[in-house]
Amino acid sequence: MSEGLSEKEVERLMKKTEKDLKAEKEPIPYDFRLPNRISKNQLKILRSIHESVCDTFGSFLVSKLQTMVNVKVTSVDQIYYSEYVIAVPNPACLYTFEMKDTDIKGILELSTDFALTLVELLLGGSGNGTKETKVITPIEQKIIENIVVHLMDDLKKAWQTVDDFDFVIDRFESDIDFAQITSQSEAVLLIGMEVTIAERSYPINICFATYAFDTVLSKLSVQKLSSIRPAKYNGVTSRELLTLHLQETLLPVTVELGKSRITVNELMRLQKGDVLKLQTKIDDEQIVRVVDKKFFYGRLGILNNHKAVKITKKIVSNNNNL
Repeated sequence: MSEGLSEKEVERLMKKTEKDLKAEKEPIPYDFRLPNRISKNQLKILRSIHESVCDTFGSFLVSKLQTMVNVKVTSVDQIYYSEYVIAVPNPACLYTFEMKDTDIKGILELSTDFALTLVELLLGGSGNGTKETKVITPIEQKIIENIVVHLMDDLKKAWQTVDDFDFVIDRFESDIDFAQITSQSEAVLLIGMEVTIAERSYPINICFATYAFDTVLSKLSVQKLSSIRPAKYNGVTSRELLTLHLQETLLPVTVELGKSRITVNELMRLQKGDVLKLQTKIDDEQIVRVVDKKFFYGRLGILNNHKAVKITKKIVSNNNNL
C-alpha cells in the first residue's frame, strides 16, 4: 500500500504549482476584427520588392549627396490606420501619393530630421546643423520634392515585377489629419525603412491603404520572388554594393589655366577686350582639380576638335582624399 502525502509535502506542492502559474506568460488576445488581407508569403514578396527600392534609392542618394548612405527595410506590417495616425509626429513631412489607374492611395512619411538634413546637404552644408522649428517651409518642400519624385520612380521600377504601376505624388502635408487615405478602422500595409547617413539613422515609412489591394494581391506569386532582386547582387555585401555605385559616381574635373592679382580699381575698370597677364608661363603645366582638390598636372591640347588636357603626372599629397 502506497504511503499518503504528509501535510508539509502537500503545502510544498501547492506552493510550487502557484509559482508555475505565476511564471506563465499572460495570453495575448487575438483581434478577430483585423482583416489579414495579405498572407505571409505575399508579405515576403512585398518586402523583397521594397528591398530592391532601398538598393536603387540608396545608390541615388550616394551620388546626390557624395557621402556613404545605406538604406534598408526594417519592417513590413499590417496595422490599423488609427494606430499609424497616432504614431505620426506633428509637424511631420508627409507626401500623399496614388498608384495611377487604381484606387490604391498611400502616404510617404519622411522623418523631419532626415528631410532637413537632406536640404542642408543638397545646399552644400555639412548636415550637422540644427533648426529650432521642425516645420518644413515651402522652399524646403520644393527641394525635398525632387528626392521624393525619384523615390516614386524607384517604386515604379521595383513594382514592375508585379505590374506596370505609376506612382504619382498628390500633395505635401505637415499634419496627418489632412492626409487621410482611408478610414480609421481599416487595415493598412506599413513598410518601415531606415536611411543611414554617416553615423546617423533616419526612419522612412510608406503606408498603403489595403481596401483596394485585392487586384494587386492576385498578381503576387512566389515565382516572382526570385526575379525581384537583380541576380548580379546575389552574394554581394552592402559595402561591395556601395563601392560599386561609388565607382560609377560622376565627379567634377576642372583645369586651372593660371592665376593673377589685380587691384579693386583695376577690377572696376575692366572692359571687354582687356587682357589679364597670368603668373604662369606658356610652357608651364596646368593644375587639374577633382572636386576642388589638386590631383594632377597636365598640358592643354586638342582632341577630335575639342579642347583637352593630357595628364603628365599625379600630385602626391596626404590631403588628396575625396
